[in-house]
Amino acid sequence: MSRGIIIKTEEEIELLRLSDLMVSETLALMGQMLKPGIKSIDLDKKAEEYIRDNGGIPSFKGYEGFPASLCISINEAVVHGIPSDYEIKDGDVVSIDCGVYMNGFHGDAAYTFAVGDVEEDIMDLLRATNKALYLGIEQAVAGKRTGDIGFVIQNYTEKQLGYGVVREMVGHGVGRDLHEKPEVPNYGKRGRGVILKENMTIAIEPMINLGTKSIKVLRDGWTIVTRDGKPSAHFEHSLVVKKGKADLLSDHKIIEESIKNNINIKKL
Repeated sequence: MSRGIIIKTEEEIELLRLSDLMVSETLALMGQMLKPGIKSIDLDKKAEEYIRDNGGIPSFKGYEGFPASLCISINEAVVHGIPSDYEIKDGDVVSIDCGVYMNGFHGDAAYTFAVGDVEEDIMDLLRATNKALYLGIEQAVAGKRTGDIGFVIQNYTEKQLGYGVVREMVGHGVGRDLHEKPEVPNYGKRGRGVILKENMTIAIEPMINLGTKSIKVLRDGWTIVTRDGKPSAHFEHSLVVKKGKADLLSDHKIIEESIKNNINIKKL
Protein backbone atom coordinates (compact mmCIF):
# COMPACT_ATOMS: atom_id res chain seq x y z
CA MET A 1 0.00 0.00 0.00
CA SER A 2 1.15 3.54 -0.69
CA ARG A 3 1.53 5.96 2.21
CA GLY A 4 -1.33 8.23 1.26
CA ILE A 5 -4.09 8.80 -1.24
CA ILE A 6 -2.71 9.92 -4.59
CA ILE A 7 -4.72 12.33 -6.73
CA LYS A 8 -3.98 11.72 -10.39
CA THR A 9 -3.32 14.25 -13.13
CA GLU A 10 -5.33 14.14 -16.36
CA GLU A 11 -2.27 12.73 -18.14
CA GLU A 12 -1.92 9.97 -15.56
CA ILE A 13 -5.61 9.14 -15.86
CA GLU A 14 -5.27 8.62 -19.60
CA LEU A 15 -2.33 6.26 -19.04
CA LEU A 16 -4.44 4.38 -16.51
CA ARG A 17 -7.21 4.17 -19.09
CA LEU A 18 -4.87 2.45 -21.54
CA SER A 19 -3.92 -0.13 -18.91
CA ASP A 20 -7.58 -0.76 -18.11
CA LEU A 21 -8.45 -1.08 -21.78
CA MET A 22 -5.89 -3.87 -22.04
CA VAL A 23 -7.45 -5.52 -18.97
CA SER A 24 -10.91 -5.32 -20.52
CA GLU A 25 -9.69 -6.71 -23.84
CA THR A 26 -7.94 -9.58 -22.05
CA LEU A 27 -11.11 -10.45 -20.13
CA ALA A 28 -13.06 -10.30 -23.40
CA LEU A 29 -10.64 -12.81 -24.92
CA MET A 30 -11.14 -15.09 -21.93
CA GLY A 31 -14.90 -14.83 -22.43
CA GLN A 32 -14.51 -15.93 -26.03
CA MET A 33 -12.40 -18.92 -25.03
CA LEU A 34 -14.47 -20.14 -22.08
CA LYS A 35 -16.23 -23.46 -22.65
CA PRO A 36 -16.65 -26.78 -20.88
CA GLY A 37 -13.42 -28.79 -21.04
CA ILE A 38 -10.96 -25.92 -21.20
CA LYS A 39 -8.34 -25.86 -18.45
CA SER A 40 -8.02 -22.72 -16.37
CA ILE A 41 -4.22 -22.85 -16.80
CA ASP A 42 -4.69 -22.62 -20.58
CA LEU A 43 -6.75 -19.46 -20.13
CA ASP A 44 -3.96 -18.03 -18.00
CA LYS A 45 -1.27 -18.85 -20.56
CA LYS A 46 -3.25 -17.23 -23.36
CA ALA A 47 -3.92 -14.13 -21.25
CA GLU A 48 -0.24 -13.67 -20.43
CA GLU A 49 0.70 -14.11 -24.08
CA TYR A 50 -1.90 -11.57 -25.16
CA ILE A 51 -0.89 -9.00 -22.53
CA ARG A 52 2.83 -9.27 -23.31
CA ASP A 53 2.31 -9.26 -27.08
CA ASN A 54 0.47 -5.95 -26.69
CA GLY A 55 3.12 -4.22 -24.62
CA GLY A 56 1.83 -4.93 -21.12
CA ILE A 57 3.00 -6.89 -18.12
CA PRO A 58 0.64 -9.06 -16.05
CA SER A 59 0.25 -7.17 -12.76
CA PHE A 60 -0.56 -10.24 -10.71
CA LYS A 61 2.27 -12.54 -11.77
CA GLY A 62 4.83 -12.53 -9.00
CA TYR A 63 2.84 -10.06 -6.88
CA GLU A 64 3.65 -11.12 -3.33
CA GLY A 65 4.53 -14.50 -4.84
CA PHE A 66 1.32 -15.12 -6.81
CA PRO A 67 2.24 -17.65 -9.53
CA ALA A 68 -0.08 -16.69 -12.39
CA SER A 69 -1.25 -13.82 -14.59
CA LEU A 70 -4.95 -14.19 -13.78
CA CYS A 71 -6.91 -14.99 -10.66
CA ILE A 72 -9.43 -17.60 -11.79
CA SER A 73 -11.93 -18.39 -9.03
CA ILE A 74 -14.50 -21.08 -9.73
CA ASN A 75 -17.84 -21.71 -7.99
CA GLU A 76 -17.22 -21.49 -4.21
CA ALA A 77 -13.88 -19.72 -4.78
CA VAL A 78 -14.36 -16.03 -4.03
CA VAL A 79 -11.07 -14.53 -5.24
CA HIS A 80 -7.37 -15.29 -5.76
CA GLY A 81 -7.92 -18.69 -7.36
CA ILE A 82 -4.73 -20.11 -8.91
CA PRO A 83 -5.11 -21.37 -12.50
CA SER A 84 -4.59 -25.13 -12.74
CA ASP A 85 -5.31 -28.24 -14.78
CA TYR A 86 -8.94 -28.08 -13.61
CA GLU A 87 -11.25 -28.44 -16.61
CA ILE A 88 -14.17 -26.02 -16.64
CA LYS A 89 -17.47 -27.86 -16.40
CA ASP A 90 -20.99 -27.14 -17.58
CA GLY A 91 -22.71 -25.23 -14.79
CA ASP A 92 -19.55 -23.61 -13.39
CA VAL A 93 -19.33 -19.92 -12.57
CA VAL A 94 -15.87 -18.57 -13.32
CA SER A 95 -14.63 -15.29 -11.86
CA ILE A 96 -11.63 -13.92 -13.75
CA ASP A 97 -9.67 -11.05 -12.22
CA CYS A 98 -7.02 -9.42 -14.39
CA GLY A 99 -4.38 -6.74 -13.87
CA VAL A 100 -2.13 -5.14 -16.48
CA TYR A 101 0.87 -2.87 -15.94
CA MET A 102 1.58 -0.46 -18.80
CA ASN A 103 3.21 2.97 -19.02
CA GLY A 104 3.84 3.00 -15.29
CA PHE A 105 0.24 2.28 -14.21
CA HIS A 106 -1.88 -0.72 -13.28
CA GLY A 107 -5.30 -1.53 -14.69
CA ASP A 108 -7.56 -3.85 -12.69
CA ALA A 109 -10.98 -5.36 -13.39
CA ALA A 110 -12.92 -8.59 -12.93
CA TYR A 111 -15.94 -10.35 -14.42
CA THR A 112 -17.81 -13.53 -13.45
CA PHE A 113 -18.84 -15.77 -16.34
CA ALA A 114 -21.59 -18.40 -16.25
CA VAL A 115 -20.58 -21.49 -18.25
CA GLY A 116 -23.34 -23.65 -19.68
CA ASP A 117 -26.50 -24.49 -17.78
CA VAL A 118 -25.96 -22.52 -14.57
CA GLU A 119 -28.76 -22.80 -12.02
CA GLU A 120 -31.10 -19.83 -11.89
CA ASP A 121 -30.50 -19.00 -8.23
CA ILE A 122 -26.79 -18.70 -9.03
CA MET A 123 -27.56 -16.52 -12.05
CA ASP A 124 -29.59 -14.28 -9.74
CA LEU A 125 -26.50 -13.95 -7.53
CA LEU A 126 -24.38 -12.91 -10.52
CA ARG A 127 -26.95 -10.37 -11.66
CA ALA A 128 -27.27 -8.93 -8.16
CA THR A 129 -23.51 -8.65 -7.71
CA ASN A 130 -23.15 -6.94 -11.07
CA LYS A 131 -25.96 -4.51 -10.22
CA ALA A 132 -24.37 -3.83 -6.83
CA LEU A 133 -21.15 -2.83 -8.59
CA TYR A 134 -22.98 -0.12 -10.53
CA LEU A 135 -24.88 1.03 -7.45
CA GLY A 136 -21.51 1.51 -5.80
CA ILE A 137 -20.16 3.37 -8.82
CA GLU A 138 -23.06 5.83 -8.61
CA GLN A 139 -21.71 6.84 -5.18
CA ALA A 140 -18.13 7.32 -6.41
CA VAL A 141 -18.38 11.09 -6.78
CA ALA A 142 -16.45 13.90 -5.16
CA GLY A 143 -17.77 14.78 -1.70
CA LYS A 144 -19.12 11.30 -0.94
CA ARG A 145 -17.30 8.82 1.26
CA THR A 146 -16.16 5.23 0.95
CA GLY A 147 -18.88 4.30 3.44
CA ASP A 148 -21.51 5.54 0.98
CA ILE A 149 -20.21 3.05 -1.60
CA GLY A 150 -20.15 0.19 0.89
CA PHE A 151 -23.59 1.04 2.25
CA VAL A 152 -25.43 0.77 -1.07
CA ILE A 153 -23.68 -2.47 -1.97
CA GLN A 154 -24.41 -4.04 1.39
CA ASN A 155 -27.95 -2.70 1.61
CA TYR A 156 -28.90 -4.12 -1.78
CA THR A 157 -27.19 -7.52 -1.65
CA GLU A 158 -27.33 -8.35 2.06
CA LYS A 159 -30.21 -6.42 3.55
CA GLN A 160 -32.61 -6.70 0.60
CA LEU A 161 -31.61 -10.01 -0.99
CA GLY A 162 -30.07 -11.96 1.88
CA TYR A 163 -26.68 -12.70 0.32
CA GLY A 164 -23.39 -12.72 2.19
CA VAL A 165 -21.07 -9.73 1.73
CA VAL A 166 -17.42 -10.66 2.18
CA ARG A 167 -15.82 -8.42 4.79
CA GLU A 168 -12.16 -9.37 4.67
CA MET A 169 -11.57 -8.55 0.99
CA VAL A 170 -12.20 -5.00 -0.24
CA GLY A 171 -11.76 -2.63 -3.16
CA HIS A 172 -8.84 -0.23 -3.21
CA GLY A 173 -7.07 2.68 -4.79
CA VAL A 174 -5.19 1.88 -8.00
CA GLY A 175 -2.45 3.66 -9.93
CA ARG A 176 1.33 3.32 -10.00
CA ASP A 177 0.81 0.65 -7.33
CA LEU A 178 -1.66 -2.17 -7.87
CA HIS A 179 -3.14 -1.56 -4.43
CA GLU A 180 -3.16 2.02 -3.18
CA LYS A 181 -5.12 3.78 -0.47
CA PRO A 182 -7.97 4.06 0.28
CA GLU A 183 -9.58 0.73 0.99
CA VAL A 184 -13.11 0.55 -0.44
CA PRO A 185 -15.19 -1.97 1.55
CA ASN A 186 -18.39 -3.50 0.18
CA TYR A 187 -20.17 -2.74 3.46
CA GLY A 188 -20.42 0.34 5.63
CA LYS A 189 -22.45 3.30 6.80
CA ARG A 190 -23.45 6.44 4.95
CA GLY A 191 -21.27 9.42 5.69
CA ARG A 192 -18.45 7.32 7.12
CA GLY A 193 -15.03 6.47 5.77
CA VAL A 194 -12.58 8.33 3.56
CA ILE A 195 -13.91 11.36 1.71
CA LEU A 196 -13.75 10.99 -2.07
CA LYS A 197 -11.95 13.70 -4.02
CA GLU A 198 -11.88 14.49 -7.71
CA ASN A 199 -9.32 12.48 -9.68
CA MET A 200 -8.90 9.80 -7.06
CA THR A 201 -8.69 6.47 -8.88
CA ILE A 202 -10.24 3.46 -7.17
CA ALA A 203 -11.37 -0.08 -7.89
CA ILE A 204 -14.81 -1.11 -6.65
CA GLU A 205 -15.27 -4.89 -6.49
CA PRO A 206 -18.26 -6.48 -4.77
CA MET A 207 -17.59 -10.06 -3.66
CA ILE A 208 -20.97 -11.53 -2.81
CA ASN A 209 -21.76 -15.06 -1.63
CA LEU A 210 -24.91 -17.09 -2.18
CA GLY A 211 -24.77 -18.20 1.45
CA THR A 212 -22.68 -17.12 4.40
CA LYS A 213 -20.30 -14.16 4.29
CA SER A 214 -17.68 -16.31 6.02
CA ILE A 215 -14.60 -17.34 4.04
CA LYS A 216 -11.44 -19.40 4.47
CA VAL A 217 -8.09 -19.70 2.70
CA LEU A 218 -7.11 -23.00 1.09
CA ARG A 219 -3.81 -24.73 1.70
CA ASP A 220 -2.27 -23.12 -1.38
CA GLY A 221 -2.18 -19.91 0.65
CA TRP A 222 -4.07 -17.93 -1.98
CA THR A 223 -7.46 -19.29 -2.96
CA ILE A 224 -10.25 -17.85 -0.81
CA VAL A 225 -13.47 -19.90 -0.70
CA THR A 226 -16.84 -19.60 0.98
CA ARG A 227 -16.92 -21.46 4.27
CA ASP A 228 -20.24 -23.15 3.41
CA GLY A 229 -19.14 -24.20 -0.08
CA LYS A 230 -21.82 -22.18 -1.84
CA PRO A 231 -20.98 -20.13 -4.98
CA SER A 232 -19.64 -16.59 -4.95
CA ALA A 233 -19.64 -13.81 -7.55
CA HIS A 234 -17.14 -11.01 -8.18
CA PHE A 235 -17.34 -8.02 -10.52
CA GLU A 236 -14.85 -5.14 -10.56
CA HIS A 237 -14.33 -1.80 -12.29
CA SER A 238 -11.53 0.73 -12.00
CA LEU A 239 -12.71 4.32 -12.17
CA VAL A 240 -11.94 7.99 -11.62
CA VAL A 241 -13.87 9.93 -8.98
CA LYS A 242 -15.43 13.04 -10.55
CA LYS A 243 -17.76 15.79 -9.32
CA GLY A 244 -20.94 14.68 -11.04
CA LYS A 245 -20.46 11.11 -12.23
CA ALA A 246 -17.64 8.60 -11.98
CA ASP A 247 -15.52 8.06 -15.09
CA LEU A 248 -15.08 4.33 -15.76
CA LEU A 249 -11.60 3.29 -16.82
CA SER A 250 -12.36 -0.39 -17.40
CA ASP A 251 -15.06 -1.43 -19.87
CA HIS A 252 -17.31 -4.43 -19.28
CA LYS A 253 -19.19 -3.69 -22.50
CA ILE A 254 -16.19 -5.04 -24.41
CA ILE A 255 -16.52 -8.28 -22.46
CA GLU A 256 -20.27 -8.53 -22.89
CA GLU A 257 -19.99 -7.91 -26.62
CA SER A 258 -17.32 -10.61 -26.90
CA ILE A 259 -19.51 -13.33 -25.37
CA LYS A 260 -22.64 -12.60 -27.38
CA ASN A 261 -21.79 -15.35 -29.85
CA ASN A 262 -20.31 -17.79 -27.34
CA ILE A 263 -23.06 -20.38 -26.95
CA ASN A 264 -21.23 -21.79 -23.93
CA ILE A 265 -21.77 -18.65 -21.86
CA LYS A 266 -25.09 -17.91 -20.21
CA LYS A 267 -25.72 -14.17 -20.37
CA LEU A 268 -26.64 -12.08 -17.33
